[in-house]
Amino acid sequence: MYGLILAGGSGSRLWPLSRELYPKQLLNIQNTESLLQATFERLTEVIPKENIVSMTGVKHFSNVKYQLSKMFENPIVLSEPLSRNTAPAIAIAAKYITEKTDTDPVILVVPSDHLIKDTYKFIKTVKEGEKIAEQGYIVTFGIKPSYPETGYGYINVTDNKIENGYKVNKFVEKPNIEHAKQYLASGNYYWNSGIFMFKASVFFNELKKCSDDIYERLEKFDFSESNEIPYIEFEKMPSISIDYAVMEKSDKIALLKLESDWNDLGSWKSIYDVSNKDSVGNVKIGHILDEGSKNSLMYSSSKLVATIGLEDTVIVETEDAILACKADKTQDVKKIFDTLKKQNDNTHLVHKTVYRPWGYYTVLAEGKGFLTKMIQVNPGQKLSVQSHNYRSEHWVVLEGMAKVLLEGKEHILSPGHSIDIDIKEIHSLQNPYDDVLKIIEVQKGDMLVEEDIVRYEDIYGRV
Repeated sequence: MYGLILAGGSGSRLWPLSRELYPKQLLNIQNTESLLQATFERLTEVIPKENIVSMTGVKHFSNVKYQLSKMFENPIVLSEPLSRNTAPAIAIAAKYITEKTDTDPVILVVPSDHLIKDTYKFIKTVKEGEKIAEQGYIVTFGIKPSYPETGYGYINVTDNKIENGYKVNKFVEKPNIEHAKQYLASGNYYWNSGIFMFKASVFFNELKKCSDDIYERLEKFDFSESNEIPYIEFEKMPSISIDYAVMEKSDKIALLKLESDWNDLGSWKSIYDVSNKDSVGNVKIGHILDEGSKNSLMYSSSKLVATIGLEDTVIVETEDAILACKADKTQDVKKIFDTLKKQNDNTHLVHKTVYRPWGYYTVLAEGKGFLTKMIQVNPGQKLSVQSHNYRSEHWVVLEGMAKVLLEGKEHILSPGHSIDIDIKEIHSLQNPYDDVLKIIEVQKGDMLVEEDIVRYEDIYGRV
């Protein structure tokens, strides 16, 4: 068996904690590991580590590769050069897998942002699904609804049994509340978990019948010499979900009930549902001071949040944004995210504190022609060897010792010492020592964006 982890997406309904460049699958929400790392670890219970492939976007590639490298020395991560939804991603990953094996493997496709605690029951269901997949079906894993949720798609099944599963009748879009109540009462509708399983040959046959435009373009992708997905070919792929491209059209779809617990952590309500609550139903995360509130979620990442008399409310504080909404309106957070994106407001894109494989940086101040950051480089780590075409930089060491490579020369800086990096000068900031390194970086120039980085060497594979 092979595993495919879909590790893209922006997690817009968990704004402001989740941002486009650091979405929810990379965050530590419930465990000591991220949702992505928990997904990888869960799959290793039934799939060899070397048989697990992750598909992500170019914006998340370095963070996905870094997080998974903590779980496995050489994780396989494929990078989409641009977003084309799940159907092209799954099709190309399946082609990659079949090129690396001489067999006709069963492939398990899972999103990277699900919370599943009962690994034993999850694996048990997967093994049952494998039997159905071997019979020539594309298996989808359904969740028995526990309430009339309007934020999930639904799957309607027939009475025709296939092993322990059912033949699928139809897929249904996210319903309004009245339809959701009807689906719950009928007993033959399931939430669509987004988890699939199929034999590669069956998937390709159904893809050819249902979405020939994707199938025909697959011959343009060759992984015999490189894992790179060429932009010029991938751009020609239609942007379409696997549900629209295959699942809703194929007559070879079977549903198996997922026996384990499951939550896609797709909204603040789902975070509330899975969190420990106090005696009056409140969830308090971070520095919270409350008087008289109940059945509410209060989240603080950096500041004291004081609340009085709230009921059925969500309050989320991050360094640069605050969300306040009624608990039954958390699905609408995506509208705020989309509005910020249309307005080119960077609050949708990135946190003030941005994590990197080598440590993190925090934006302290910015204005026309300047940007100031505090950069922390963890012991034994180093930034890429790079240059900039549009900005100069001034570094001041606050804490620890810095090793700076500048135009082929090595400089060792202690606290209080500084160095200037001119436009187009090749440089690298490194911390080969045992203590944390912290510096202040002041950027000056006409274009102060992360895209103004030309990399020459990088230990994290971002060149």
